[in-house]
Amino acid sequence: MPIRVGGKIHYALLGPASGSANAPLIVMIHGFPDFWYSWRHQIGALSKDYQVAAIDQRGYNLSDKPKGQENYDMSLLVEDVRAVVKHLGRDRAVIVGHDWGGRVAWGFAAKYPEMTHRLIVCNLPHPRGVAYERAHNNEQKINTAYAQRFRQPDAAKSLTAEGLAARVKDPKERDHYIEAFRRSDFEAMLNYYKQNYPAPPYLEDTSPVVKVKPPVLLIHGLEDKALMHGALNRTWEWLERDLTLVTVPGVGHFVQNDAAEFVSSVMKSWLEVQASRP
Repeated sequence: MPIRVGGKIHYALLGPASGSANAPLIVMIHGFPDFWYSWRHQIGALSKDYQVAAIDQRGYNLSDKPKGQENYDMSLLVEDVRAVVKHLGRDRAVIVGHDWGGRVAWGFAAKYPEMTHRLIVCNLPHPRGVAYERAHNNEQKINTAYAQRFRQPDAAKSLTAEGLAARVKDPKERDHYIEAFRRSDFEAMLNYYKQNYPAPPYLEDTSPVVKVKPPVLLIHGLEDKALMHGALNRTWEWLERDLTLVTVPGVGHFVQNDAAEFVSSVMKSWLEVQASRP
C-alpha cells in the first residue's frame, strides 16, 4: 500500500483495523540490503494483536527512488516514518528498526517522543555508542571499511541483485529478495552511507545528549562484526526510561531472520509486559 510524502512510500500492512482499541500500531523499518519482507516472521507473530506496517524505505523495492544523496538525509527518512504513522490515522506507534532502519528508529524516537509508544531496535546500538566504538575500537574501525567503500562514487557498480540476496538461505525467499533488489536503486541504497555515514577520522559524539523517552528493547546478535556489541555499553545513560537488552549468541547481523522465532517471541512478550505498565 503506497502513500505520498513528497514521494511514494510503500508498506505492507497486516492485522486488525486501525479502529480497534486493542490493536496498537507497529511500524517496522528495514536496513541494508533489505526490504519490508525482512520482517515477515515478526509480522506473522504480531499481527493478531497489532496492526503491523512494514515499510520499504525510499530507494528500495516499491517505494520511490529520488536521485541525489541529499534526498537520503536522516531527517527525511525520519519524516517518511512519521508520514506513515499519520497516514494510518494514528498519533503514535511502536517503532521497530534494524540496521539503517534502526538508526532511523532511534532518530524518530529522539525527534518525536510523543509519537513513539515503544522502541524496539535489532542490531543497531544507540548512535552514541556506535560513534564511541568507531572512535576507540580498532577492530570496529577495521570492520567498518565496507562503509567507506560504499561511500565511493562508483560503488554501486559493484552491486547486483543476486549478490545482495546471496545471504538468504531459502531459495524461494531468496527469489523474493532478488526481485525486490531488481526493483531497487543501488545508488539510492548507498546514498544512506554517503549522506549519513561519517568519513574518517572517527570521533565520539560530544553534542548535548537528548535522552530517548520511551521504553526500549534492544536485541543484538553477538556475532555481528559490522556493528560490534561493545557499542551497547552505556546505552542506559542515553535513555529516560527502562532498557531491556537481549543478546543472542551465535547469531550475526540479521538477527530477526536468523533467530526469527526467538526474536518474535521476545518482541511479543516484551510488548505484553509493557502494555501492563503506565
